[in-house]
Amino acid sequence: MKRSYVVLRNIAPEAFPSKKTRGGIKASTTYVAHAPEFEIAELTGKSVKKAQQEKTTMAIAPVVPMKLVTPLQSKKTAAEAKAAGIAWGVKAVQADTSTCNGEGIVIAVLDTGIDPNHAAFQGVELQCKNFTDEGDDDEHGHGTHCAGTIFGRDVDGMRIGIAPGIKKALIGKVLGNSGGGSDKIIEAIQWAVSNGANVISMSLGMDFPGYVKALENDGLETEHATSIALEGYRTNIMLFQSMAELVAQQEMFGKSTVLVAAAGNESKRPNYEIAVSPPAVSDGFISVAALGSKADGKPFTVADFSNTGARISGPGVDIVSAKPGGGLTLMSGTSMATPHVAGVAALWGQKLLGEGSLRSTLLIDRLVGNASTKGMKKGFDPSDIGAGMAMAPQE
Repeated sequence: MKRSYVVLRNIAPEAFPSKKTRGGIKASTTYVAHAPEFEIAELTGKSVKKAQQEKTTMAIAPVVPMKLVTPLQSKKTAAEAKAAGIAWGVKAVQADTSTCNGEGIVIAVLDTGIDPNHAAFQGVELQCKNFTDEGDDDEHGHGTHCAGTIFGRDVDGMRIGIAPGIKKALIGKVLGNSGGGSDKIIEAIQWAVSNGANVISMSLGMDFPGYVKALENDGLETEHATSIALEGYRTNIMLFQSMAELVAQQEMFGKSTVLVAAAGNESKRPNYEIAVSPPAVSDGFISVAALGSKADGKPFTVADFSNTGARISGPGVDIVSAKPGGGLTLMSGTSMATPHVAGVAALWGQKLLGEGSLRSTLLIDRLVGNASTKGMKKGFDPSDIGAGMAMAPQE
């Protein structure tokens, strides 16, 4: 039976012929990087094996359903949050006292879209692309909320954005009301890299139960469907890992892109904890856990829902940000923690840009290396928070 597969290929960089100088000496050969290339193919078991043997194939995996890392309802109201004058997450990562504001950095948000007319995005060049079969509007509000946390301007006198100096944002709508597919996520990452994204923020994950159900709907028994889904889960982790590797290789050609993704909200502490889900679990992605705080000045705690094993953490409980149609709303989840970390990454990117050394490897080192466990509630499990709370540059 034929199924849809993503075939990721590593195409060698293109070399320009050397040119002779006046003295007859050839100049160094110049190489230009290609953005990661892929194709979607309908393949059978035999043709999959054949494709795997091709020299340019880096990874091959079935197209699987993707979904939002679903946010949780907040108990607080927007009015309560606005009373503080500044979102608690902005203060927690010390973006309010940072010497940087994200200017010069290009951010990409791959989510449910954005409300481009919201006051939080005035003055920002929004380059939008719809990868779904649905309309362009952000009907869920998830993408608008995440974008507001990263680069939103003040709304009704309240600061919500970590990096409000960002002037250009790439907005990829990859999830609609019915979710999306791994092929569209790969395509959107390629698009973002090709358009100069320095930081890509993704608050989404693989829909494993949905994948099993889809296979069952194709006529497979539950046991067989689950077995195939598990193999698809494994190969998609490898696919995203290979994609991250190709993105990292762009650094050699002057393009630096960092991938930031939500760890997931499947845990239910104290009953049980779930590990980081794809694509965040793949090597090359900065996976993000969620932290909360009962009140200003109180210790940070790991959110009950936050998946364990993340690389770094960000504020993710009762986060106030933009909502479609105007105004503010609160959401909780690793979906909310991820844009905090993406915003802090943009601040570090600006700092490195000013130092003349904006490279993704160095940016990741600064971001993760400056994370802090200061202020965490005593007795925390390091595996729950990774390096700690992402912290903005202060000098």
